[in-house]
Amino acid sequence: MIDILGILCGKEGEAGHGKRPVVVQGMTGTFGSRHTRLMRDYGTNIAAGVTPGKGGGDLDGIPLYDTAGEAIAATGAEIVANFVPARHFLASAREALEAGARLLVAIPEHVPVRDTLEVVELAGSRDALVIGPNTPGVMVPGTIKVGIMPASPFAPGDIAVLSKSGTLLYEISDNLTQAGFGQRITLGIGGDPVNGMRLVDAFDMVRGIDGLRGVVIVGEIGGDAEETLAQRIIETGFDRPVVAYIAGRAAPKEKRMGHAGAIVYGNYGSAESKVNMFTKANVPVARRPAEVPVLLKGKMRG
Repeated sequence: MIDILGILCGKEGEAGHGKRPVVVQGMTGTFGSRHTRLMRDYGTNIAAGVTPGKGGGDLDGIPLYDTAGEAIAATGAEIVANFVPARHFLASAREALEAGARLLVAIPEHVPVRDTLEVVELAGSRDALVIGPNTPGVMVPGTIKVGIMPASPFAPGDIAVLSKSGTLLYEISDNLTQAGFGQRITLGIGGDPVNGMRLVDAFDMVRGIDGLRGVVIVGEIGGDAEETLAQRIIETGFDRPVVAYIAGRAAPKEKRMGHAGAIVYGNYGSAESKVNMFTKANVPVARRPAEVPVLLKGKMRG
């Protein structure tokens, strides 16, 4: 299993712990430049940017390269944040992975499913991770932010938050923070029907984190990701508190609501199916985002 915290933060006690270099593809675009500055303001070590044709220049002192290969070779970065337009995602992601990226955070939405599948297959062959596409990113509060999430909802702590929704990731993390539950890691799976990382994959990566006190799952209607995760919790005998929230309970069947994967056909992917499976796994499901920390407190007392 790939050590996602090791990639994001390095090993405890090693030189550069917590300041891992990050390369940003598409850094000079309107969206990329804005979030590059916000990530750097948070404390993320933005080591270089990639924009073909702008190599040799810089953005606010951050050096620019024409290719990801040049940027990774110059900085030693294993983390790449990808902000390129969807039509260029496949080529840019392939370039980053072939250059040695071990964590690719794919921000763009509307990436063709076939392109995502090709990138995920390439990442798997190279022992690398892809988060997204259409993800808000990943964050170790107080240490590193790779993505577009705002900083204010999050605080350092010992709870993992895994979410299929960006907006709900922020809202529920804020509720947790206000209730005294800081986060060890927060991760947005992405809203597309096919993603580089499933909920169950993210759970497998975080469940062994030292000192982790609990996990919050933010799911939504559509697909079977939540049912698969609930089954994994049962199979592994995971003994720390897990609480869930399912978005879209009131959505009409066979109507897509926001995310491409959030659509229910018959009983497949229904909120009832997900709640029932989480109940079997002894995972309480909140009816409102504000109820998540209440349920988490209850699980910890129990």
